[in-house]
Amino acid sequence: MLIGISFKTWFSHARTLDWLRAVAATARGHDAVVSGAVRLFAMPQYPTIPAAVGIAAPAGIAIGAQDIAEHDDGPWTGEVTGPVLAEVGATMAEVGHAERRAHFGETSAVVAAKTLAALRNGLTPVLCVGEAGRDSPERAADAVRAQVDDALAPARAAGTGGPLVVAYEPVWAIGAPEPAPPAHVREVGAALREHLAGEPDARVIYGGSAGPGLLPQIADGVDGMFLGRFAHDPAAVGTILDEVLALGPAAVQAR
Repeated sequence: MLIGISFKTWFSHARTLDWLRAVAATARGHDAVVSGAVRLFAMPQYPTIPAAVGIAAPAGIAIGAQDIAEHDDGPWTGEVTGPVLAEVGATMAEVGHAERRAHFGETSAVVAAKTLAALRNGLTPVLCVGEAGRDSPERAADAVRAQVDDALAPARAAGTGGPLVVAYEPVWAIGAPEPAPPAHVREVGAALREHLAGEPDARVIYGGSAGPGLLPQIADGVDGMFLGRFAHDPAAVGTILDEVLALGPAAVQAR
């Protein structure tokens, strides 16, 4: 199971590091992590990444960036490139989040370019996909399969591959009081997993008001969760790790 969190801009530098210290302490002694049943990752703001790596890496927690530049170098003032992210210890990069699309005008072409940039630099893309409005699982699955194919098209054309995480985040569930209905998540997640069956080391996780109590209801359709504000309390991560163990070895080994 893959369990991660993006802090967006909710946390200061100091609070992010405090959160990571608490979760690292939990991870070092928790059977779900020690056994390899769970892999944890966290995505802080850019300036926090180097210090976050120093805290998280010894506990087996991967650190990623919340965005990545399309280009690897050049006159792109204010951007943070894949080579620099890799240089400072990041191993993942989030691309295509609905907030980036809505607030910063990122098009499908931009998302595809950033996906390629991540793969080109040995970073695992956490590719966010999700339907805009609430719809049937069948229509949602059609929409997100198309988003995945659009995002991967340049990388496939270039013959550039690598590990991939697809974060299914229905736009209508992001920031909502409740996550998407479990049956909806299971069906769409299963469709995405089937669609990505030919991709090496691809995983599908669910995000969108995800927190403790949800994983047991959706575990047979996804490979983990992308946590939101419901995991701002570090203790919530320990609860979710307990939930993974409660699923039993058969459920976890399938992931």
